[in-house]
Amino acid sequence: MGVTAVFTVLSIPYALSQTDWYRASVLLAPAKERSTSSLTRQLGGLVSLAGVSVGGGGSAEPIAILRSRDFTGAFIEEQDLLKVLFARDWNPETDSWLAEDPEIWPDMRDAVRLFSNDVISVAEDSITGLVTLTVQWTDPELAAEWAGLLVGRLNAHLRQRALIEAEANVAYLQQELGQTNLVTLQQSVGRLLETELQKVMLARGNEEYAFRVIDRAQVPKMRFRPNRTLIVVLATLLGGMLSVLVVFSRHAIKVAQIRAASTTVA
Repeated sequence: MGVTAVFTVLSIPYALSQTDWYRASVLLAPAKERSTSSLTRQLGGLVSLAGVSVGGGGSAEPIAILRSRDFTGAFIEEQDLLKVLFARDWNPETDSWLAEDPEIWPDMRDAVRLFSNDVISVAEDSITGLVTLTVQWTDPELAAEWAGLLVGRLNAHLRQRALIEAEANVAYLQQELGQTNLVTLQQSVGRLLETELQKVMLARGNEEYAFRVIDRAQVPKMRFRPNRTLIVVLATLLGGMLSVLVVFSRHAIKVAQIRAASTTVA
């Protein structure tokens, strides 16, 4: 009982000393793209010849980009989060790291690893296709803010890339259109050029290019960890099991000693 009580008492300050973590989530739906499968079938090999991408869609690529080290590192650098992520190692008064050795100062690689493993998580529902982006941090307002900024930055990144690709395709198709005299080929290239111009228009006018926000992230009110009650309960159980083990071990040792003494006397 004494050992169990010690474990219980010691677990209380330990549980209270743990930092509160908050979780903010944003629910996303993949943006619908206009289908161009019929146009692809009509143009046949011309599409592959021109190197133009039509149709497609889905959330696999945006999710992969969201999880990538390059995207995470760019976001950390853009928001200047290195000092925020490693606030315990940073001295704001001297505007320097606490450690004297520069070799152990946190760098971008450490920040990306921490952000990817402990801060951000992405889950996709295989049935509905909805994507949940979750950000967890010790500051509830920052968690909600980062979730919104990540979605906005992802949409902007994919919009810009799609715009560059579509404009390059438009330039190529316009060049091909001016070099051919075949009416049928001109008509095919014209239809493909119209599709690429539509992509340019959609990329410029649609801010939610990759994901549409279904439910925006809100500032969490309750922490999700640590569970201080669970910590105390587990510590009490651990103390009880260890004390019982010690009691049985001591009892077994005493019984063995008594038997050894009886055998010696006999």
